[in-house]
Amino acid sequence: MSRQEVRETRRGARSQRTRTSSRLRGWGHHHRAMCLDSARRLIRYPVGSLLTMLAIAIALVLPAALWLTLDSARLLDAELNESATLTAYLASDVDEAQAVRVNEALQAHSAVAATRLITAAEGMAEFQQALGLTDALSRLDDNPLPASVVVTPRDASPEAVSVLAGELEAVTGVADVRLDLAWLERLRRLAELGQRLTLALGVLFGLGVLLIVGNTVRLAVESRRQEIEVVTLIGATHAFVRRPFLYSGAWYGLGGGLLAWGLLTVGGEWLATPVATLAESYGARYSLPRLDAMGSAVLLFSSTLLGLLGAWIAVGRHLAEIRPR
Repeated sequence: MSRQEVRETRRGARSQRTRTSSRLRGWGHHHRAMCLDSARRLIRYPVGSLLTMLAIAIALVLPAALWLTLDSARLLDAELNESATLTAYLASDVDEAQAVRVNEALQAHSAVAATRLITAAEGMAEFQQALGLTDALSRLDDNPLPASVVVTPRDASPEAVSVLAGELEAVTGVADVRLDLAWLERLRRLAELGQRLTLALGVLFGLGVLLIVGNTVRLAVESRRQEIEVVTLIGATHAFVRRPFLYSGAWYGLGGGLLAWGLLTVGGEWLATPVATLAESYGARYSLPRLDAMGSAVLLFSSTLLGLLGAWIAVGRHLAEIRPR
């Protein structure tokens, strides 16, 4: 290859890179222009834009609130698993010294994390305090309550706790072992039902967001029908025509997500005090879950993506129907 040919080859490569760079700059400039133009169009009609975003926010609030509630229920379920206990009731003829030895035997079990001995006198005192019948129960000649041992298992799964209960019943001096995990199983079943319900509602309300954005963008396409026909006649591609409407859908979705985040935050603050007061009346501490940084990012990303997808579907369908005259 001669030097002239090498120079021409290099010149052609530089020219190709220049054209590619020019196309990329033009593509980026058009994206920026359409993004700003779509935002200005939304600002030009603030009431209509706000109503559309508010409809999107309302569609997003319910599944997001259920998701937060289920997340809180999972934390509560973990705490309940840690606090799951069995109660081993000792035989009525077991005195206090024998109760201490039985407690030590139970504590030595490999599947037991901790034990707490409640003597018959302590049990009667707690019973009197709980029912407020101190005067009436003090007249009893004998204490009818047996001593008991509260056992905390190492493994709080229902299967492991059931096996442990059977083994503890075989210990000498233990008359009965009470195990009530039905409420824990019901809580897990409710959590599973809540997860499926949240997923179903999320899908349904997500379709609602698609319909809201799609209908809004469809009206915008119809209002600019003549403009679309003109730019199509001079050679504009569907991607070029579709771009401003896609940015409008993304802005609608982002605005709806921000409004949904605001509604969840304000609603959480409004309900925080009554919920905390109600929990304290039951002797518990509970606070409403809040959206953290990751949850907020997921909410805003999902709303923007739904807005973009709704606009894509609406514009694609109507562009196929528009033919230049």
